[in-house]
Amino acid sequence: MNTRETLEEIQSFKGKYPKQLWYLFFSEMWERFSFYGMRGMLVIFMVSQLMMNGKVANLQYGATQAFVYAFTFIGGLFADKILGYRKSLFWGGLLMIVGSVILAIDPKQFFFFGISFTIVGTGFFKPNISTMVGKLYKDDDIRRDAGFSLFYAGVNLGALIGGYICIAVANGSMLSSMVPEHLRWNVAFGFASVVMFISLITFTQTQKSLGPIGLSPLLHLETSKRKLYEYATYIGSLIVLPIIMTMVSKTEYTDIFMYIIGPCSLLYLFYEMKNYSVAENKKLLAALVFIIFSIFFWAFFEQSGGSLSLFAANNLNNTMFGMKFDPNGVNNSANSFFVIVFAAFVGMIWLWMARRKIEPNTIVKFGLGFLFLAGGFYVFYYTKFFADVNGMTGLDLFTFGWFVITFGELCLSPIGMSVMTKLSPEKLQAVLMGMWFLASAYGQYLAGILGANIAEASEHATNLEKLNIYADGYKQLALYALIAGIILIVISPLVKKLMQGVK
Repeated sequence: MNTRETLEEIQSFKGKYPKQLWYLFFSEMWERFSFYGMRGMLVIFMVSQLMMNGKVANLQYGATQAFVYAFTFIGGLFADKILGYRKSLFWGGLLMIVGSVILAIDPKQFFFFGISFTIVGTGFFKPNISTMVGKLYKDDDIRRDAGFSLFYAGVNLGALIGGYICIAVANGSMLSSMVPEHLRWNVAFGFASVVMFISLITFTQTQKSLGPIGLSPLLHLETSKRKLYEYATYIGSLIVLPIIMTMVSKTEYTDIFMYIIGPCSLLYLFYEMKNYSVAENKKLLAALVFIIFSIFFWAFFEQSGGSLSLFAANNLNNTMFGMKFDPNGVNNSANSFFVIVFAAFVGMIWLWMARRKIEPNTIVKFGLGFLFLAGGFYVFYYTKFFADVNGMTGLDLFTFGWFVITFGELCLSPIGMSVMTKLSPEKLQAVLMGMWFLASAYGQYLAGILGANIAEASEHATNLEKLNIYADGYKQLALYALIAGIILIVISPLVKKLMQGVK
């Protein structure tokens, strides 16, 4: 392996994808197995094992996921200023392994303690690997969006495997003859620690190919002083764990935190903007438009881990195309399956259109993402018309809803990560990527509130009544998504001007 490759040599790769993208692809794939495997179990675990009602479980889910994504902003900040992307990623991975091991030992007793480790760990891991993908490309390289689409397929390959296997094992739909019933949840959480270890091994064995990408920003300092800053960061991230655990376990603290972290991050960005030119600041304002609208996209999309989990558990049958599937496993993994199948295809379409100079503006892509999202939720609404008298409806039609939504996600999420790296100045890339994931935190937070409202309305209903309440709620979300998509397309000329030629 060439350990002396310069940034110019890395960015001057031949073909569609740089070789380093594949290494980051596999590291991210296993990390996402761990993350989405646990994410898909949260609401069902809280309802069936911690005996929470649907409303509380949705609020708790929203709080937990909000903190996960909120800490990506903090992790991006420390990576930018102290650790560098590589050390930040490795430290985050270690914390995630510890968290999933704690959950595997005793998920009931140590649930919030284990979750706290994964929250802080994800904050250090997630924004920085995405930023390194962006560093593989020159600013004007039209192959960047296709690269992020392929990288996003790696995200979803891990989510597909982990999202289905973990909840299926926990529910007894898989490996029931091998795993004793009283250990199913332990084993399901244990999978997350094993694959996270594989992720870290993959990264450490291939990181030399990244050349100067991701090294410490403090290399100009004396080694002792640099180490002091690094160790202070590690120790500080451990000290805050009890605080995180308390805040996550009590959703009222989540409200306070979300009221503070968003405005503070905006103030920090505005403070940094004084150091940049008018043209660069216009690009940052354009980035904020993408960030704000993404909040609403994720608020709807992330019903998958909240209200849709309960919908799948209570109102979906377990057969599709004549074969038996775990309904929650399908809910957790169908979207990821479709991303894997179509991500490269969508990326090739963007390349084909770019060569002919007919590729839509990125803001128009965002608008299309909302329109597909609206279509998918309308499909979820229409499942009510195919239900039996017991309120059970077809897994096939439900899965088709995820098929439609997938194209919305492919128009927004991988393109969103790409445009953050293109619109941000060099020294603010990890921070802006962190803000992109912070928007996801607000989306998760709102998703929990929306899901809780639906669950509360159906609390004392029959199963058939629950189906109708959930379906009508999804119809409302479809309407809001449709309106957001139209607004984005209408304002696209203005945002295009702010982007200063970035596509």
